Amino acid sequence: MRSLVVDTTPLRISPAFRRLWWGLAVSNLGTQLTVVAVGLQVYQITGSTLTVGVLGLFAFVPLVVFGLYGGAIVDHYDRRRVALVASLVGWGVTLVLAVQGWLGNEHVGLLFALVAAQSGANAVSSPARGAIIPRLLEPRLLPAANALQAIGMQIALTVGPLLGATLASIDFGLAYTVDAVLFTAALFAVFRLPPVPPEPSPDRRERAGLAAVVDGLRYLSTQPNVRMTFAVDIAAMVLAMPRVVFPAVGIWYLGGGATTTGILTAALAVGAVTSGLFSGGLARVRWQGRVISWAITGWGLSIVAFGLVLVLVGRDKPEQVLWGALAIACCTLVAAGASDEVSAIFRQTILQTATPDAMRGRLQGVFIVVVAGGPRLGDLFIGTMSSWVGEAWAVVIGGLLCVTVLWVLVRTQRTFWRYDGHRPTP
Repeated sequence: MRSLVVDTTPLRISPAFRRLWWGLAVSNLGTQLTVVAVGLQVYQITGSTLTVGVLGLFAFVPLVVFGLYGGAIVDHYDRRRVALVASLVGWGVTLVLAVQGWLGNEHVGLLFALVAAQSGANAVSSPARGAIIPRLLEPRLLPAANALQAIGMQIALTVGPLLGATLASIDFGLAYTVDAVLFTAALFAVFRLPPVPPEPSPDRRERAGLAAVVDGLRYLSTQPNVRMTFAVDIAAMVLAMPRVVFPAVGIWYLGGGATTTGILTAALAVGAVTSGLFSGGLARVRWQGRVISWAITGWGLSIVAFGLVLVLVGRDKPEQVLWGALAIACCTLVAAGASDEVSAIFRQTILQTATPDAMRGRLQGVFIVVVAGGPRLGDLFIGTMSSWVGEAWAVVIGGLLCVTVLWVLVRTQRTFWRYDGHRPTP
């Protein structure tokens, strides 16, 4: 059993990684408070769900722009300094959010601007931290380190929204203030890191401009195994992300309304946390491309099973919660979340070990864009399909498409199936 429980060796042997892990785990919890609180504040001001959706656009566009450009900055300057400056900017934005919350701001434009600034700062700090971790640990410890990172993030995604909604119901300023206090954990962790300058490279440009971003994208286009980590994730998230149907499921299929929506959302996170807690054996996995392929297959088939539960129940708008069907649906989503987490751990590991140091920042920036953008495009895809064939069959079709596209990609790029974690090749 000890070999199955999450490997905490990275926390024991690296004080710098231990501080960074604790700091990010605490600050990510605060970030989730703000994500929920700012959405609730926008809705309170405008009474418009559409405006809350526009808020997501203001977060997404800076994430794409600064994720790509920030990665180039990370590859040119001391990564500790870049992460610290970006984190300070993000902390400053959170303080402004707290002030406007206490003052009872009624101008939604200010919230849009603050969310955009916060998203841009995060888009720079995240690639910097992702590029720092391979410099703190041996390559053999990176799967365990990524599992630990995932556990902290998934716990924040599970607990944060509930806590954020509770604090926001008291006062928006309180929610933002708690986030600002928790954010100091990340600032402290980054401040205590040693300098992490990029390793010398004859190919590095003098300036971190657009040309450096293009160099990173051109490099990615020539590295089949690293490129595949992005391609298979896009297949999973765009074609088979079911979260957009959860509100409808709570009303039309399983009953329970918002409560059922929350339970289904939590089921994905519970699966991910469980997978991380029992990830001890992952550190010994050698054929990482095969594990990713089977994990995404598990994701797709679990989503198909979730959709079939909805097909069997039917769109009958039950007056009471169908607890039996809800329990089965949650089991399928727990399996999906666990499968996705295994895939995420090894996709990040391949990206960190197979990519040369001179390109890590830029590819971590692409990683942030894909991870954030894929599910949003998935919401659009499944939402559109739902308007044609209904929510249940949209989920089933999406899961089947995910598995089909995945194996077409794997058969097209055979080196990914043979990827050897002992001999990383991009």
